[in-house]
Amino acid sequence: MAKLDSKIPSGPLADKWRKHKAEIKLVNPANKRKYEVIVVGAGLAGSSAAATLAELGYKVKCFVFHDSPRRAHSIAAQGGINAAKNYQNDGDSVYRLFYDTIKGGDYRAREANVHRLAEVSVNIIDQCVAQGVPFAREYGGLLANRSFGGAQVSRTFYARGQTGQQLLLGAYSALSRMVGAGGVQLFTNSEMLDLVLVGGQAKGIIVRNLNTGEISRHAADAVILATGGYGNVFNLSTYARGSNATAIWRAYKRGACFANPCYTQIHPTCIPVTGDYQSKLTLMSESLRNDGRIWVPKKKEDCKKDPNTIPEEDRDYYLERMYPSFGNLAPRDISSRAAKRVCDEGRGVGESGLGVYLDFSDAIKRLGEAGVRERYGNLFDIYHEITAENAYKTPMRIFPAVHYTMGGLWVDYNLMSNVPGLFVLGEANFSDHGANRLGASALMQGLADGYFVIPYTIADYLASQKPGSRPSTELPEFKAAEDNIRGITSRLLNNKGNQTVAAIHRKLGNILWTYCGMARTAEGLKKALQEIPKLREEFWATVNVPGSGETLNQSLERAGRVADFLELAELMCLDALTREESCGAHFREEYQWPDGECKRDDEKFNHVAAWEYQGEGKAPLRNVEPLNYEFVKMSVRNYK
Repeated sequence: MAKLDSKIPSGPLADKWRKHKAEIKLVNPANKRKYEVIVVGAGLAGSSAAATLAELGYKVKCFVFHDSPRRAHSIAAQGGINAAKNYQNDGDSVYRLFYDTIKGGDYRAREANVHRLAEVSVNIIDQCVAQGVPFAREYGGLLANRSFGGAQVSRTFYARGQTGQQLLLGAYSALSRMVGAGGVQLFTNSEMLDLVLVGGQAKGIIVRNLNTGEISRHAADAVILATGGYGNVFNLSTYARGSNATAIWRAYKRGACFANPCYTQIHPTCIPVTGDYQSKLTLMSESLRNDGRIWVPKKKEDCKKDPNTIPEEDRDYYLERMYPSFGNLAPRDISSRAAKRVCDEGRGVGESGLGVYLDFSDAIKRLGEAGVRERYGNLFDIYHEITAENAYKTPMRIFPAVHYTMGGLWVDYNLMSNVPGLFVLGEANFSDHGANRLGASALMQGLADGYFVIPYTIADYLASQKPGSRPSTELPEFKAAEDNIRGITSRLLNNKGNQTVAAIHRKLGNILWTYCGMARTAEGLKKALQEIPKLREEFWATVNVPGSGETLNQSLERAGRVADFLELAELMCLDALTREESCGAHFREEYQWPDGECKRDDEKFNHVAAWEYQGEGKAPLRNVEPLNYEFVKMSVRNYK
């Protein structure tokens, strides 16, 4: 059984991080040059961590499967980044950001980690402004803010609808500077396929060059995974198609615990599915809910009508009706389920009936079309490109879709997994969002982990490692890991069946969305746990992986990732079945209040479920980390 020691510092909540930084071990500047750190991933968390560690003097190797870090999925985040600056003088504070995040996650996150995130949020903005990130500004030059779901203050900093891109360019510039200075060795088109443990500690990785097929070994004193989320297990999602779970899944199979895999976020503001031919879904930023009003017709017979012909009295602004205190800015999980509810009643719009309107007519009357265009113009352009509809004239159609994963590898307060020397940052870990992430908090966590947490906490581990003791890649552990990867590669390439990888992935996505999507039941999850193993057998028996392993082969890349998804999906359903409560984005239909809201069971499930791999064909072990709320009172979430 894995040992889950959260290493949460003692003392008052507001003092824990300061106290911890003062007490953790340090590495002196001369010794930093003797340590080498591997960073896998170069999105916001990976780029910021690699750049900052190199600036401190560590030798860093950074691996990214893209041709450039600028293609990391962080670029797709549109709406903004939270920080408790209180520039709007509307009552915000570090404590309020902390409380909103804990409450938004339905009291299923660690207090200490979340409070630290709120604390360092204020530094992130200063860091990014210094890097030249072009945040929106008020007329007088001060940084502007807008609101996001789950908050009653304006704390979200933004750069039109391109916030993720602009923040990534800032982190990329810091990374590029250190690549140029020789502090970071950057490996592009390189995918991590296995983690190497020496003496029970993470000491290296096995990598495949995606252009040449070459498999190589890399040793280090510590390994950092910053590889994003696993939402593409559903096939259709708002993730980039390349986003995958391979790095964290292979680490799980080497002993790292996987925490809360069933916590997957459904975003309420996506362009609806139009057919099986789609490869992904597109997010319309949550920032649009600041000025857009969400509604459906009150009468089923109006659903096929032109929305502009439906009079005001026949429109149901259902979020404003159900949650008057937060209205259209209700949290994502609640807004998504509300959309599903009205569509289940037969009042959904669009050809499929799976859509609701996001209407800007009131905002255009108030601000003028030019004012709306200034705030959201590029988002309206994206919508027009995809739907050929003018959202300035006709309301957008939106529907919930998979967008983010709150689960991930288990980490302690230092962001180290239960495998010594393996650190996990950003969306790849489970630590900060509980059962539901509030909007604009993903960018905040990625940069907080990379710029302001890991540079301190990794020293506490490295100080226990003798300088210059990095293992040789000729050790048997490296050879065994490489042989494992060559075996998987050979097995995939020898499959000459009659189905494509994409066809299997679509089948998996349909199973997961049906039985482990917005709503879950014991009956459905048990059915999924019967169907997924059958589909996995079908994959290995009938999938066709053409080509060679000695060159660029995207079919091989995708096959390996889908093979991992087929295993991860089973763990997600098992976790969802075992958690007999509803909380946040995990909604079990058997556990709800009469008004349809989540019914938590704090007595039985106020804990993190951290699953431990037990070997091929064996049931994983469910470890538990209790969540102790000393500084906030657990209560039923109420956004009404």
